[in-house]
Parts: sequence; C-alpha cells; structure tokens
Amino acid sequence: MLRTALRNVLAHKARLLMTALAVLLGVAFVSGTLVFADTTANALRSASAESLKGVAVSVRADDATPDTPAGGASDQRTTVLTTVLARKIARLPGVASVRPTVNGTATLAAKDGHPVNADDNSQNLATTYLPGPGGKDSRFPLTAGRGPAAQGELALDARTAELAGYRIGDTVRFAIDGPTLAKKLVGIVSTDDPRVTAGSPLTLFDTRTAQELFLRPGQFDEIAVAAKDGTDERALTEQVRALLPERGARATRGVDLAAEQSAQIAEATRSLTKTLLVFAGIALFVGVFLIANTFTMLIAQRSREIALLRAVGASRRQVVRSVLIEAALLGLVASAAGFALGLGIAAALPPLLNTTGAGLPDGPLVITPTAPPVSLAVGVVVTVLAAWLPSRRAARIAPVAALSSVDQAPPARALLIRNLLGALLTAAGMLVMLYVSTLHQTSESNLLTAMLGSALTLVGVIVLAPLLSRPLITLAGKVTTRLFGVSGKLAKENALRNPRRTAATASALMIGLALITGLTVGGRSAQRAMDIEATQGLTADYKVTYGSARGLDSDAAGKLARVPGVAAAAPVTSAGLDARGQYAVLTGTDPRAFGKAAQLDFRAGSLRDVGPGRIALSDTFAERTGLGVGDTVDARMGNGADTGPDAKRKLTVVGIYAKSRAADDALGALSDVLPYSTSPRELENVLVKAESGKTAGLERKIRAALGDSPLLKVRDQEQLIKENSRSISRVLTMMYGLLGMAVVIAILGVVNTLAMSVFERTREIGMLRAVGLDRSGVRRMVRLESVVISLFGAVLGIGTGIFLAWAGGNLTTTSMPAFETVLPWDRLGIFLALALLIGLLAAVWPARRAARLNMLQSIQPS
Repeated sequence: MLRTALRNVLAHKARLLMTALAVLLGVAFVSGTLVFADTTANALRSASAESLKGVAVSVRADDATPDTPAGGASDQRTTVLTTVLARKIARLPGVASVRPTVNGTATLAAKDGHPVNADDNSQNLATTYLPGPGGKDSRFPLTAGRGPAAQGELALDARTAELAGYRIGDTVRFAIDGPTLAKKLVGIVSTDDPRVTAGSPLTLFDTRTAQELFLRPGQFDEIAVAAKDGTDERALTEQVRALLPERGARATRGVDLAAEQSAQIAEATRSLTKTLLVFAGIALFVGVFLIANTFTMLIAQRSREIALLRAVGASRRQVVRSVLIEAALLGLVASAAGFALGLGIAAALPPLLNTTGAGLPDGPLVITPTAPPVSLAVGVVVTVLAAWLPSRRAARIAPVAALSSVDQAPPARALLIRNLLGALLTAAGMLVMLYVSTLHQTSESNLLTAMLGSALTLVGVIVLAPLLSRPLITLAGKVTTRLFGVSGKLAKENALRNPRRTAATASALMIGLALITGLTVGGRSAQRAMDIEATQGLTADYKVTYGSARGLDSDAAGKLARVPGVAAAAPVTSAGLDARGQYAVLTGTDPRAFGKAAQLDFRAGSLRDVGPGRIALSDTFAERTGLGVGDTVDARMGNGADTGPDAKRKLTVVGIYAKSRAADDALGALSDVLPYSTSPRELENVLVKAESGKTAGLERKIRAALGDSPLLKVRDQEQLIKENSRSISRVLTMMYGLLGMAVVIAILGVVNTLAMSVFERTREIGMLRAVGLDRSGVRRMVRLESVVISLFGAVLGIGTGIFLAWAGGNLTTTSMPAFETVLPWDRLGIFLALALLIGLLAAVWPARRAARLNMLQSIQPS
C-alpha cells in the first residue's frame, strides 16, 4: 500500500499541484511568523544588550518628583542621584568608570514651524551626550558636526534632522514643558536605540544643559557603572547599594537588567506572534476545504482502482492508510517548500513593517530548533486531517458499486443528516449572536460569548452550504441562462451537479470574505461613531491643546479672544464631581463664549443660566442621581485628593441637556472648576470660533498668540476626526493584508476544483463539442461555472459577515454611545466585484484546458 500511495502521488502530481500550493502557503505563513518572531526578539535583545554593553551595575532613580515651588508648577524634577554619589561610586574598588546621564523629553519644531511627529504616538526623547576619552560618545556615533558642549548647543539623530529640515548651524526651536527654547544644531548622530529607529526623535544636550532643563544642577536619572576585569559584579552591586539612600533609587546588576529587558521584549513580541498565528490558522483552515475537495474528487476518479484493490484483498483499513500516506507525503513535501518560502517572508516583514514606522532593528534571521519541525508537523497534520474523511468514504465504497460509476452523488441520508446538523449549528450560532446584540458592554465574558456565537454561525453556514447552494445557484443560473444561453445553463447545471463539492469550494472563499466583511462593517461603524464623537456638540473651528502633562495657561483664552479674526475663545477644563454618591466629570467654561463654540441640546433650562454656583447636568447623570432643575446638592469637587472644607460646594441645578462629548456629565462656571482641575490654574483646551470668512491663516495667528510652542496643537474639525479614526484605519489595513493569504488559498481552491472537474467531464465536454458547442462556448461554460461558485461564496460570506458585525457591534455602545451599524455599500460592492474577478481569473487555466481537449479522443471509452 505504501508503493501504491507513492505511485498515486507521482501519477497525479499535476492534479495535486493546487493542494500542494495551499499547504505551502499556509505553512509559509506559520514558519514565517515563527522565524520573524524569533528574529525580531533577537534583534531587539541585541540592541538592548548593545545599550548595556560594559554596564556592570545600573543605578536608576525612581520616578523623579516634580519640584513645585509656591509660585506654580515647575518644568523640573528632583532625584537622589547626585554628583557626590557618582563620585563615591567611582571610588569603589573594582569600578573602571561611571557614566551619569539625564533623560527627558523635548518636542521639536520643524523648520516650517510645525511640531515634528505631532500626529504620532512616538516619544520625544532627550538625553545627555557624554564624550569619552576621544571626545566622542560611543553610544551616538557622529555622522556630521560634533557633540554638544555648551549651553546653547544640541545634536539630533539623522532621521529627525532630515524630517525637520535642519542642517548643521541651524537654530532649532523646541519645548520641554514650558516656553519655547532655541539652540544651535552642532551635530547629527546615528543610534541603534529601538525607540529612535521606531521613529521617536532624539535630542542630545551636554550634561549641564540637560540638568538645567530636566532636573537640578548636579542631579542625574541614571548612573551606569563599568567594572574592571575580574571584578565580581554581584559583590560590586551590593557595594553600590550600600551607598544609595534608603528610598529614591535602586541598583541592578547589568546581567539582571538585560534579563529583565529580554523578558519584556519576549512579552512584547508574544502578542504580535499570536496575532499572526491566528491569521495563519485561518489560512490553513481555508486550505482544509481545498485539500478535502481534492482528495474527494481524486477518490471519485480512482473508484475503479480502489474497487480492484478491494477485490484482490485490500482491507478498508489499508485503503484508508493508503490515502492518508498519500496525504502525508504531499503535506511533507509542500511543508518543506513552505518553510523555505517562510524564511523569505520572515526576511521581508521587518523592512515592510518599517515603512509604516515600526522601526524594527536589523538582525540576522534566527531559526530556532523548534521552528522547522513545528512547521512541518503543522503542514502534515493539517493535510492528513483534511484527507481523513475522503479516505473513510473511499473505504466504504463497495467494489461492484465503484466499478459502475465514476462520480456518484452523495447518499440522500448523508445529505439529510448534514443539513439537519447545519441547521442546528446555524440556529444555535444565530441565537447566541442575537443574545450578544442585547449586551452593551465589552467585558471578557461577553467577548468570549460573541466569539462562540460567531464560530457556531460560521461552522453552521459551512455545513449548511450544500443546501443553500441550490436556490442561490439556481437564481444565478437564470441570469447566466438569459445572458449567455446554453453555456450559462450548462454552467448552472455543472455547479448544481455535486452540491457538496460546490459548497466546499465556495466555503473557502466565504470564510475569507465573511471575516473581511465583518471587519469592514464593524470598523466603518466604529470609525463613524468616533468621527461623530470627535466633534459632537462642537461648532468651533479650532481646538487648541497642549501636548504635554501641563495644560494651557489660564489666560490663554483671553489672549486668543484678542486675535484678529477670532469671534469667541471658550476656555475648557474639568474636575471630578461627587453628587449623591455618583461620580461625574464636571466641565468648567465661560458659558457665554462656550455658547458660540459649542451647541448643547437643553431639555430644561438653558446655557445662559449656568454661572458661579449654578450647573447644568447631562440627562444620563441627572437620571443616575435623581436631580432636576431647581435642586441643590452638596457636592465634593476634585479627584478624590481634595478633602478639606473648600472641596465641598453647594451647587444648584439650573439645566438638563442631552449628554455630549463637548460637556461630559455636567457643566459649570470656570471659576468653580479651575481650582479643582487635574492641573490647577491650567486649562485643558480652548475652543476657538472664527469670524465668518476669517479662517485663512488663523492657525498661524493662534500659534503666535500663545508663543508658537512646538507643544501646541491647533486642530480643526477635520484634523480631529482624522486623528480619532487613524488607529482604526491602520488596523483595518493590517487585517486586510493578513486575510489576503486566506483569499489567495480560496482562489487556488476554485482553480483546483474547476481543473479536476474538467478532467472528470472529459467525455462530456467531448460530446458537447460533437453536438455543436464550439471552443469559445466551452470556455464560457467553465468561466460562468467559476463565477457562479465564486458569487455564491461571496453572497454567503458578505451576508454572514454583516450579521456578525451587527450583532457583535452592540458590545461597544457603552464605550461608544454613537455607535450604529453602517453598511459601507462601496466596499461591499468592491467585494462582490472582487468575487467576480476571482471567478474569472480562477477559470483561465481550466477553461483553456477544456477548450483544447481533442473531441475525438475525449469521447473514446477509457
């Protein structure tokens, strides 16, 4: 039977080609993910180890405390790591050198005045440039100029300098957490720091300047200690710890710090690996349909051969074993090729992701001992499991029955059982998802319930697909018959001839399109809700904020109100409010200016009634507390830290409005809220309403009025919407790319089914040619059959995806009140057109092969 399996693989290698490609692509996805994860983790560990090279002990300050004088907030912090401590450590026996550093953040302005990386979540890194014996810092090799050495100098990393348009000698404007500063660019450096390669700007200062900007003179954030050869690092670490104060700093052995960072890197890459493996699993699951379809058709075509084997003594177990050995050999060969392709994928992924700003460090491919066997095992196991049911069917064929026909229709009882099972699974899945649609909170249990319902619905539709194929394909067949005559009718009949085979082919495409449609509908709906919430209730032309922990100065609104072209500037801040045991966010503003920059839908009272001691409540908070217009409440202001008598205020409710993002839970006067805001005496934002026709150039005037700091963010409504929805757009783009592999495998499934179907129907096609169907008619028949099957899969997939997105989307209504299911008809139309294109492309080779069959040879008995 082993020889039989080998002979069958070699004899049918052309028919097994598409199956091998499906296994190859699935395994390539898996192996590429495994190797990519190991390579990325190793590269990050190497970059981390490089930064710790020569560090025997690292002394780091705990979170530095802000030094806040009575006059207000300070930009500086204070730590316990001092020059005196660094000198004491340097005098310890076994210490070769110490390297004290200061770290902070500096937001740069590009040469055109706009903030560098203003729209990204990257860090704005700043640290000290520490020249060694040769006058250079080995951590930051110079590519131009020299290192900063005086108060008015700085250096930038090469990417930031290019992005901002700076050259050596230019004056660079930047901000720490206060006024705009300016220093001369004297050097450009390179670095392997993963944060910088990921896109974060890097600014370097000399030590004294960095201390003045971020800490206090003589203070540091970190002291790196290098040891002499032969020094016991563990003992040295204990000696360093003995010099540290009881609180405020900790000493860590360099090896332990490297291990800690390595663990953090492993954890960070694990989630990405899991995500990629999930999509690899989807691709393999789609491939199962192709494999099962291929072996089902091969067994049907080889039924006479199987019957002869049974007649000469082969047992059912031997027949099963022969088919499974054939599948295992196919899986092994395809998996080996897939692993090789996976290495190419792993090598291509880092530069591809870096084009989106991932900033992954360079490094050699890392192939762990587990990656090859795991990849090969996945391919072989998936192929064998997919071939198991066809092998069982082969073993159940009676020799006499097998000798009488090439392709028998499935038994009616088997189809009946399958239809009943499919109906039960689909009904159960839909009931679970209907229950999910009544839930309005994204908790872990609700998500698991939604995942269970989605899986049951998808599996149920797959099992029920043969039953669904008849009415849908019959409907499509009426269109093809009317438009294309005999070829269209023959295409319909061919698709209906074996519903199980048609369903298996369409299901592969259906899974991919169901997931893509679900993601698209859910993503578009969430994006629309976020777009609404980003500007809900706002009529202002600009929203001005400060891109740091500090807020805007309390007089910022007054400055902006005096800018020519500004009709109103409404100051906005917020504080916690505890009323009748219910917590809320109280927004403070100038009601008169706020009325011009925002629009609230008042159910009772009006915005004019709001003032000192008088607040308006959102309808949802009023319902929670039972408060109404005219009620007075003893409220506690602040965020839980204010416990003195001044934190308690007697407030009167003068209005009720529909909850809006512009005003949160409650709205009061600025004078009542500002003392208890997160940053006292500072504003969170200012809403600016422009005079009619005066928006041109207003952004520059607003920036100039507030000092033109790079930390300033002046965004119009369009920019607010884009910023809010950017993350969803990126996720959708990534998901489309990851699901693309599943769609490619589904296309191979259609090609494979049609090609093998043409081989099965060789005599039939010969007879059609004999009775007058020309070559173009044959090609048209095969193409239409492919299109009908593809459209059937697309309709099932799009319909299922829409249902799952609608039911699951309701989970977000608590966190996203504006969420409503939106059908992106343009995208859905593209998906249908894509299915049509897939059908046409998949039929190119099978249709050509069918049309080229020799008529006389085809009708000869085999």
